[in-house]
Amino acid sequence: TGDWIIIKDKEESNFIGYDNLETTTHIIKYRNVVRNKKSNYEIVLASTPFYAESGGQVGDSGTLTSAHETLKVIDTKKENNQTVHIVTKKPEFPESDFLAQVNTKNRKLITANHSATHLMHAALRSVLGTHVEQKGSLVNADRLRFDFSHFGAMTSDEITKVERLVNNQIRQNTIGVIKNDINIEEAKNMGAMALFGEKYGDKVRVVAFNPEFSIELCGGTHVSATGDIGFFKILSESGIAAGVRRIEAVTGEKAEDYVYDISNTINSIKGFFKNQVDIVNAIGTMTEQFNSLQKELESIKKKQALQLAGSLLADAEIISDIKFISHKSDLDINQAKSLAQSLRKEADNIVVVVSSQNADKVNLVVAISDELVKTKQLNAGKIIKDISRNIKGGGGGQPFLATAGGKDATGIDAAFNAAKTLIQG
Repeated sequence: TGDWIIIKDKEESNFIGYDNLETTTHIIKYRNVVRNKKSNYEIVLASTPFYAESGGQVGDSGTLTSAHETLKVIDTKKENNQTVHIVTKKPEFPESDFLAQVNTKNRKLITANHSATHLMHAALRSVLGTHVEQKGSLVNADRLRFDFSHFGAMTSDEITKVERLVNNQIRQNTIGVIKNDINIEEAKNMGAMALFGEKYGDKVRVVAFNPEFSIELCGGTHVSATGDIGFFKILSESGIAAGVRRIEAVTGEKAEDYVYDISNTINSIKGFFKNQVDIVNAIGTMTEQFNSLQKELESIKKKQALQLAGSLLADAEIISDIKFISHKSDLDINQAKSLAQSLRKEADNIVVVVSSQNADKVNLVVAISDELVKTKQLNAGKIIKDISRNIKGGGGGQPFLATAGGKDATGIDAAFNAAKTLIQG
């Protein structure tokens, strides 16, 4: 494009990042790019150790340093078959020689995750079947994400088998075999798998970790031996589309941190159970006891509700042949609804208004006997909308039962009085 500032005309860019993480080089061209109102500069180097984002692997970061300035490389992309380095500021001395240095810590983490992705792919095909094919991936310094074809959720046993297969390959510390620029037909004859979304020319790159276990066509960066991965742990397995599953996993220190977090959580739980050896059994016993107590509590509440209902019915106020019942309660909204429902069924001429208050929240429930709904056209939904203004709230519902929520408990008595007025009218 015409916006490039050319420093070295008719010079090609060369990627040397498989074997080198730094090199002395110079700028071929650069340009300013503004995206989402943010200005960065893109630089093409004569030779570069920076891997450009491709095949799911994120681009490298690092620095470009000359005798005059240091440019921070925040990302590396591929454009028109050239490696484009994205930096945060304009090169003030673009004709200088630069030392291009990849962030080695990030690169090692990325390569470990990328190689683990290959091992996991092979393990998935071994455990689930050869129908498993890669449908997408993301490999960065923090974790790996792998999408694959499969007809259902993996079981915990299948996940464990995959983890064990991968970690077994890691412990074997198998040397990676990488062949560059071989004929694609020869690669396929070797059993190399082509990956989803990749485009291959006549010459390809083959990456193998124990050819009988994992061999794939891949342009990404990888560990020299599987032991460099350290440790592998799956974080999650989920469905993202029909027939497509997704695994997220970590390696090395990230995997250790994950295991330590789980271990610390388990130890904390054990502390609540006085460090019983069989924590699962202890939790099961506690759950059974809790469920039993819940049932007992519900039974007690039902008895109390029946007693309360009888007392409220006996104290009902008669208004125009209607038994009007109002009650301030500390019940939750569901309990208040149950109370109102049971009361309205006690006779054909009952109107019930129950309030419930928990913390800063206030609720009102209005319930009306079916007969009053039919003969006097009383409507709980309409009544609740009118009286809920007194609690600075609103609500609605059916003609025989309606609820409202509000935030002003001082208006409960006014709401009760408003309901009385409405049924008199």
